[in-house]
Amino acid sequence: MLLTTSIEGFTLRAATKNDTATILGFIKELAEYEKLAHEVVATEATLHETLFGDTPYAQVIMAELNGTAVGYALYFHNFSTFTGRPGIYLEDLYVQPAHRGQGFGKLLLAFLARKAVDMHCTRVEWSVLDWNQPAIDFYRSIGALPMDGWTVQRLDGERLAGFAKEFK
Repeated sequence: MLLTTSIEGFTLRAATKNDTATILGFIKELAEYEKLAHEVVATEATLHETLFGDTPYAQVIMAELNGTAVGYALYFHNFSTFTGRPGIYLEDLYVQPAHRGQGFGKLLLAFLARKAVDMHCTRVEWSVLDWNQPAIDFYRSIGALPMDGWTVQRLDGERLAGFAKEFK
């Protein structure tokens, strides 16, 4: 799949296993921007297994300018019991700083919105850090709304392992 877009030279395509190193590099760049680089433990091997192995857990769309990767979107499907339909959860949307402000991120999101509509999904959701005002402003400009009243909850690491022992 190679999709041309309304921006000359800007294309989207499904990632392949040959993109694993590039994806990891983008993950690290995004984590650095988000001040979370210390949390990245993913490796090429784990990404290869989880994105391109026997059971892919997420999908990646590569954004390229004249054949060179400049960003990506990583997403997976979730499900709404209220609507009885699937949705798309956008885990990462990233465009390298030198290529921001040119509409690339907007086209990546518009592609996911079209994919969601085509697949009869009822929503596309994602999280944004509360201090990232440029991203928040961008999301408001495309019509996204905050989910007031909801907070993200997480079990991970030792807390996850410890709680898992409660099942007997």
